[in-house]
Amino acid sequence: MQRQGSGGSAAIFRVAGGVLLLAHLALVGWLTLRPVDVMWVTAANLEPLAGIKADLALGPVQAARRIGEGLLLLAPLGVLLPMAGGRLTVSPWASLTRTVAAGALLSLGIELAQTGVPGQVVDVDSLLLNTAGVALAHLAVVPAGRARLRRRRRRSPAPGKDRGAVLRDDAAQGPTPTIPRVGVAP
Repeated sequence: MQRQGSGGSAAIFRVAGGVLLLAHLALVGWLTLRPVDVMWVTAANLEPLAGIKADLALGPVQAARRIGEGLLLLAPLGVLLPMAGGRLTVSPWASLTRTVAAGALLSLGIELAQTGVPGQVVDVDSLLLNTAGVALAHLAVVPAGRARLRRRRRRSPAPGKDRGAVLRDDAAQGPTPTIPRVGVAP
């Protein structure tokens, strides 16, 4: 149950997160699922870390660019998915697990969708890098952001209430009403 004063800001974060999430996914879809005109297409990479090893063999600048692209493509999901969820009090490990799993599934969906797009090639290393980017972004931003929002929520009094009422938990509203049982005739 949301408190009176924080319900508006939580709803704003949730809506903003949803809108930014949709915009980011549209951009990712446009970048990854459009046909590419190429002279030849390389074979699909289904061996984990083989593409990263090949990138490292190209030199540090080229490797950093290619690996960075893989990490950054879906990294915003690490922040936008929890933001769209709108929860402030949640287990950090559960949030990380949910977010990384959702990022991995989205990356897998993109890789599978690329099988039907001319010029695009399936690469298991892209899946690994995209998922790692989601995890790193989540770890870097979400726990600190939630802690800051919780501190701000505790400090600011709700409109029309005194400061002490905001600091304690919502008062119990009594027992849940029950409906008396009616016997069934034999």
